Amino acid sequence: MYVFLPSTVPALAKVLDQGRVEGDPLTAFAADPDSGVDAEEAEYDAMYAAADESLALLAADPAAPRRRVVLAATMPDHVVERTGTAGPGVLRVRITGSVPYKRLASAHVDDAGAAEDVARAVADPASDAAADHELMWFAVQELRYLVEESGA
Repeated sequence: MYVFLPSTVPALAKVLDQGRVEGDPLTAFAADPDSGVDAEEAEYDAMYAAADESLALLAADPAAPRRRVVLAATMPDHVVERTGTAGPGVLRVRITGSVPYKRLASAHVDDAGAAEDVARAVADPASDAAADHELMWFAVQELRYLVEESGA
């Protein structure tokens, strides 16, 4: 199952150092194949559900750069448990165990220029302050450069 995990730049640095996303269980989001919603649209919505969840992670880490981070990974179905919905066509899921680095497909991250709006969204998640910012796509090989550029 293709899942989207909310994260932060410091958490991404830890993933690169440890070779896995830690947490038991991990909250993630996925497109619901049984919803009748267009699969591509559902994946997009699942990615942004994870981006919204990353705001809570940023609120818990005031020193983290104000950039939403979403990690995309392909996980075996047996480690992914559906726990509810997060909107039309979007599942909230729980992943048991860690996510190995080799399972990561990409990362989706705010441009550094979005920091002010992301900071406002962290302070008030209901504000939609970051809603106009599209997440940028990064290949897994680029993640180390992203972390270094962010100073984490």
